[in-house]
Amino acid sequence: MRRSLFAALVLLPSVLTSAVLAQLAPENDPAIPLALERLLHVPAANYRRDWVLLGSFSVRADDPDEGAKELHVVYASGETVDSYRETGAFPDGAVLVKDVFATKTETLTTGLASYADSLKGRFVMVKDTSGKHAGRSPLWGDGWGWAFYEGGEAEKTVTTDYRKDCLGCHEPARKQDLIYLRGYPVLRP
Repeated sequence: MRRSLFAALVLLPSVLTSAVLAQLAPENDPAIPLALERLLHVPAANYRRDWVLLGSFSVRADDPDEGAKELHVVYASGETVDSYRETGAFPDGAVLVKDVFATKTETLTTGLASYADSLKGRFVMVKDTSGKHAGRSPLWGDGWGWAFYEGGEAEKTVTTDYRKDCLGCHEPARKQDLIYLRGYPVLRP
């Protein structure tokens, strides 16, 4: 019960802002892109502690003997995970957060190991099931809101257009709603 209430309180401002925009703002209102960008932010919630770790990917260094150059770790709320497992789709308003860490690599007793070191930045994706925000901001389209925040930044994204900044990496996963589901075992039934 507490977890459901907490999730509702975390998502409520985004849902309300989205609903108000959809109802009140004319299609050509210049304030819409800015308001939609505000829906994309690193959550204030302690997602590393309170959300579900979906999975992680390591990105190999150019020289394989150097181990991994990055570690990508992805989180979603428990409610998002439950909904996905029930329906096979991310619900409208679902937030995915991917931490991107630089790594350190060293030889341990188990062999060459790479592990998370400094935070390079975070990707945030917000599900837009009906596409109501598509075309209203260059950060929204293809069923998602897209943003990358460098380092510890939580509100000012460096993403200017999801098509040029994000879609290239996600296009190979188009058949899976542009998400690399194979790296997220917790979503499997």
